[in-house]
This record gives sequence, C-alpha cells and structure tokens, in this order.
Amino acid sequence: MNDLSAKAKQTANQRLFLVFAIIFIAFNLRPAITSVGPLVSSIRTDLGMSNGMAGMLTTLPLLAFAALSPFAPVIGQKLGNELAILLGIGLLASGIIIRSSGGVGLLFAGTALIGIGIAIANVLLPGIVKLKFPDKASFMTGVYTTSLGIFAALASGMSVPLSENLGWGWKKALLAWALLAGIAFFVWLPQIRKQNEDKGKIRIIQSNGNIFRSKLAWQVTLFMGLQSFLFYSLITWIPEISYSNGLDRTMSGFMLSILQFAGLPASFIAPVIAGKLKNQKSIVLVIGIIYLIAFSGLLAGGGHAIMTVWIIFLGIAQGAGFSLALTFFVLRAKDVMDAARLSGMAQSLGYLMSAFGPILVGYEYDHTQAWTWPIITLMAVACVLILAGIGAGKNRFVL
Repeated sequence: MNDLSAKAKQTANQRLFLVFAIIFIAFNLRPAITSVGPLVSSIRTDLGMSNGMAGMLTTLPLLAFAALSPFAPVIGQKLGNELAILLGIGLLASGIIIRSSGGVGLLFAGTALIGIGIAIANVLLPGIVKLKFPDKASFMTGVYTTSLGIFAALASGMSVPLSENLGWGWKKALLAWALLAGIAFFVWLPQIRKQNEDKGKIRIIQSNGNIFRSKLAWQVTLFMGLQSFLFYSLITWIPEISYSNGLDRTMSGFMLSILQFAGLPASFIAPVIAGKLKNQKSIVLVIGIIYLIAFSGLLAGGGHAIMTVWIIFLGIAQGAGFSLALTFFVLRAKDVMDAARLSGMAQSLGYLMSAFGPILVGYEYDHTQAWTWPIITLMAVACVLILAGIGAGKNRFVL
C-alpha cells in the first residue's frame, strides 16, 4: 500500500511539474513577436525601413510557422516530442540573440529563426495536452493559452520602457527575452527523460483518410488563419493607430499591453465553456460581434478613454478567438494523431494566411496615410471569421 501511495504521489508530482513546464514553454511563444510592435517606429527610423518592410518583422515568423507546422509532428516522432520542444526553445533563444546582433540582415535572419523555434512548440503542445490530460484537455488549453497571453502582453508593455526609459535601445529591449527562453529551456529539460514513453504516439498516419479533403478541417483552418490575421495585424499596428489618435509613444505601446491583458480572462474561459457546449457556434458569434463593435469604435475615433474601451473589446475578442482556435484542434479530432494532423494543417495554412495581415495593413496605410481603409479591411476579415467559425463550431470530427 505504501509503495502504491508513493508511486501515486510521484505520478501526481510529475504531472504537476509537467503543467509547470508547459506553462513556461507557453510564456515564450509570443514575447519575441509582440515586443516588436511598440518598437517598430524606432527600428524603422534606425534602419531606414518602410512601413511595409517593418511589417515583415511580424510577418516573417508567421511564414516560418506556415513552413514548419506540417513537419513539426514528424520532428516530434523522430526526436521525441519533449526533445523537439526543447530544440524549438533553443532555436528561439538563438534567434532572439541573432536578431539583436547587427543590421537588417541579422534582424531578419534572427526573426526567421524565432519563427522556426516557436512553430515546433505551437504544433506539438496541443498534442501533448490531449495525450497527457485527455480528461482535462479543454481546461489545460485554457491554462497554457492564458499563460501565453500573460507574457505576450507583458512584452508589449515593457518594450518602450526598456528601450527609452532605461535607455537600452530597441536592440537590448528585444534581447532581454532571450533570458526567459533560457529559463524555459532548463525547466523543460527534465521532460527529456520521459520522451521514450511517448515517442511515436503523436504522428501523422494515412489510415484515416486525407485531412485536406475534410470540409470541417478547412473551416477550422480558416478560423485559425483569420483570427491570426486580426491578431498579428493589431499587435503590429495598434501602437501606430493609437499614436495617430493623439497618444504619446509610451501610452501607445501601453495600449498594446492593455489589448492583450484584456484578453487573458477570455482566453481561459472560452475553452472551458467550449468543452461543455454541444457546439461552439454561439461563442464564435459573440467573438465576431465584439470585433465589429470595436472596429466601428476605432473608425469613429475619440479620446484616450474611449480608445481604451475599444482596445479592451478587441482584447476580449482576440483572447477568446485564439484559445477557441486551439480548442478546435482537440474537440474536432477523435484522437491524438488526428489532433496533430489538424494542428499541423490549420497552423501551417492559417499562419500563411495571417502573414499577409501586417503587410497589407502597412501597405494600405502607406498609400492612404490614414487608418480608415485598414480598419475597414479588418472588419471584413471579422465577418468572414464568423462564417468560418460557425462551420468549425459544429459538433463533428474532421475524419
């Protein structure tokens, strides 16, 4: 009995430490990207870049997500999922360091490496959650998406103070996030000892049919891509939109932090509610309506107070939309393998779709010198998001 009790305690401790490790990995999946938006103006001025080229700093990681996502489950199968995630965090840390080491060439090379590292963890984490916590997958999705959102928001709010208030400049302000990646690397390291237990459990197989022929899989992919299109467009340009509405640079960067902090409760609650509902159509509709209200408010303009209200609305919609997209990978798949296949497809094509967001918004602003048409474009995307989400929210499996 004592042996059984000790073994049960050891298993509980291992699961608790795994939760802790997953949270630390999630902490690192956005700061290297969200820290860039508030510093775009400084980077652009320092390196003589256009708005469209500056938008590439957010777009390039998304292209890396798109390119690597289909191969991440295969990498997990070959190396073991735990080792693959460790490799991803190592690449992320290296990319952050390279990005801050020189001029335009190293800036974009490091940014691409950051995208590759994050892509691996992006795809493998939902599968690990479904495998390790099959009875609490929706809850754990809420936990790690909320953890992801916390540091995404912190990175946005800290960028300008680190760069200007402390006098670090944009390079050192971006470099600071390599420390967080280093901590996550060592926190995740003990999981390598258990990788042989799970190696090969998450893999792509052909016995259940071609996922690319599944209408539902395409609807999930479209929902993933459109919510990412909105997310990355906003984290890149909200500081500039705020600045155009009369806010100073520090407050404009803080608005991006508010945008993401406002989404934290929604990012946790949405998966929990989604897991309890027969279908998720109502959640999708609420998210879309909130988006449209907020974008209409941005078009109308206003002072600091009313801008804050619209930013909070956008944050709520973003937080719920992102976590719901990841929850679809679990709810629309029968097993771990299908979850990995759906995750790979949706994140690859979805992030490829979203990669055009920051560039398109920057291009429209460059040619109109106003934010009216960029915001109208985002409203149109939100309308299509609703249609895709209603399809993705149906109570069915992709295969």
